Amino acid sequence: MSSHTVIAGSYICVTMPSLPLYGRRPMSPSKTATLNLRIDPRIKEAVRIAALREHRSIANLIEVLIRKHCDANGISIPEQHALFGETDDE
Repeated sequence: MSSHTVIAGSYICVTMPSLPLYGRRPMSPSKTATLNLRIDPRIKEAVRIAALREHRSIANLIEVLIRKHCDANGISIPEQHALFGETDDE
């Protein structure tokens, strides 16, 4: 599973493959979403270092952090097939 991260100036553009949720049906790795955001260069550097230390891509680290935040705050993450109107047999 790969992800792509482009860092330019104070922008981080992350394209993340969808990861399976714990014990749930795996999501298609071919459907990804792009997230563009402005971020303080110091935060960007901290994210880069954190990703290196955990042997992750920046995209994967950000996805893991978002999943942990949602889990800790009772925010459900919908199954990918529900977002794209797919049925279970697709």
